Amino acid sequence: MVRVMRSSPRCPFLFPAVSAAVIVVLMFASAASALAGLTDHVETETLPNGLKVLVLENHKAPVATLSIFYKVGSRNEQVGKTGISHLCEHLMFRGTKKLGPEQFSKIIQENGGTDNAFTTADYTDYFEIINARNLDVPIRLEADRMANFDPKGFDAEKAVVMEERRLRTEDNPEDALYEITKAQAYVEYPYHWPVIGWMSDIRHLTLKDALAYHAMYYSPRNAVVVAVGDFEAKRVLKQIAEAFGSIKNGPEAPPFTQTEQEQKGERRVTLKHAANLPALIVAYHVPNLRSPSAYPIEIAGEVLGDGKSSRLYQDLVVNKQMVVDVSVGYDMTSFGPQLFTVSAQMRPGVKTKDVLAEIEKQLAALRDKPVGAEELQKAKNLEQAEFVFGQDSIFQEAMLLGVYQMLGDYHMLDQYIPSIDKVTAAGVRRVARKYFIKSNRTVGVLVPTGLLPHEAGGGKQGMIR
Repeated sequence: MVRVMRSSPRCPFLFPAVSAAVIVVLMFASAASALAGLTDHVETETLPNGLKVLVLENHKAPVATLSIFYKVGSRNEQVGKTGISHLCEHLMFRGTKKLGPEQFSKIIQENGGTDNAFTTADYTDYFEIINARNLDVPIRLEADRMANFDPKGFDAEKAVVMEERRLRTEDNPEDALYEITKAQAYVEYPYHWPVIGWMSDIRHLTLKDALAYHAMYYSPRNAVVVAVGDFEAKRVLKQIAEAFGSIKNGPEAPPFTQTEQEQKGERRVTLKHAANLPALIVAYHVPNLRSPSAYPIEIAGEVLGDGKSSRLYQDLVVNKQMVVDVSVGYDMTSFGPQLFTVSAQMRPGVKTKDVLAEIEKQLAALRDKPVGAEELQKAKNLEQAEFVFGQDSIFQEAMLLGVYQMLGDYHMLDQYIPSIDKVTAAGVRRVARKYFIKSNRTVGVLVPTGLLPHEAGGGKQGMIR
């Protein structure tokens, strides 16, 4: 998973502190220019119809990726129509005026590529990874389904989405707990509802709804096309312009005006659900990338919950053995106001209130005492290493460029490493004292009503394939 996804994945490389420091120091001597190259060598063009195009040459391997980002996600939906963004994503594979259902993926596979898509609260992304010499194939196909959306088998695909919701959320206690906790945390902002939508809303969505939604949001002016790979940039820019340049825009989307008011008191919600173990989520309202506080919050999350040497893991899993797992979630690239979450799954017999008290002790320590120099540097090393290592993937590069462009400007990527480097112990303490407080938190508690059926599954909240 890439960092810009919704669930704030942590670094998969669990280096000891010394190793991470050594690796980062060795890399940054040569990586500084490489990271600058990620933005400095991007070729850009805005077509007359408003489509933004970003192209980056990467000659490490003879492959390329194409990503089409549409600035539409579940936050753009209306009450009673939740889940339509995700349903439209499914329907984009169900045919156009030129192609039948599933032909898109079949053609990509015949040309040696893979394709997929996912929906988030903020945007929807369609992507292909293919031999670079065949990049013209997904370019033509993506232009076709932007311009000629004509899905077949609507009712069957809606049934697939409804079953997906049952498996991912209704039959999965941890995801169901996250959903209900988030719904309690957000009162006004449309992050209140889940990306996949409420079941009652999905059930009543129509093909007419989907066609109107696509016409409004799947317009060139509402999209960003990113291509990264082993090709000549100017040639690919020309191919994209020829394929997408004549596509007309649909009706103007309504302006997004929703905000979330400051929370002024703790909120609690309890979910009774079949589960193997009780669980807990503590969520705090925090700002996103547009605030200078985002980087200290990112480091606070690293200190608290990244890896087996983090404070929460050492306290709750290793020393006190109260939980089987604990994690921290924060996504600074969220378009709207974000949540900083601490999630834990308790051991049998452990009381929720005792785990909550231990989490509060760790947050109080972060509020009351500055992080030590060594621990702070280790957190910075891990964050920066994850960011740098991500550049090895052309898919990750395309994701970063696309998401940051939708946030305002892909050049903001250049600020990530220096901004992390500037985080101070005082800064971490400041955000902890401002945001990690009882009046700003929402607590979700999972109370098992019986053992979970063996076949019950689940998915990752925040992005829905």
